[in-house]
Amino acid sequence: MTTTVLIVDDHASFRASARAVLESEGFSVVGEAATGAEALAAIPDTSPEIVLLDVQLPDADGFDLAQRLTANGGKVNVVLVSSRDYSDFAQLIERSGARGFVPKAELSGPRLATLLA
Repeated sequence: MTTTVLIVDDHASFRASARAVLESEGFSVVGEAATGAEALAAIPDTSPEIVLLDVQLPDADGFDLAQRLTANGGKVNVVLVSSRDYSDFAQLIERSGARGFVPKAELSGPRLATLLA
């Protein structure tokens, strides 16, 4: 069974490259969103198993959004991404409820699969 992903990032170029990488590695990208509001609207329609979520969006803090998506036993797996390193956000990532963090330059299917294991 294919793992489904919603990509949430305000940069169209990152969404396109993330889609290409993940689809080439067996994931199914079920949607894209450029803002937190678009992500919240897309989740019920797309039912992704993973939300690949940028930590900085124009209308939302990715850490707060991750916390909201995973609160009360939320079924979606949130993986945070940023062009910055884990060490820049370690405490925020740990409190967010996300399954983990991947620097944008290191995004890959195996890396996501490891976080879901």
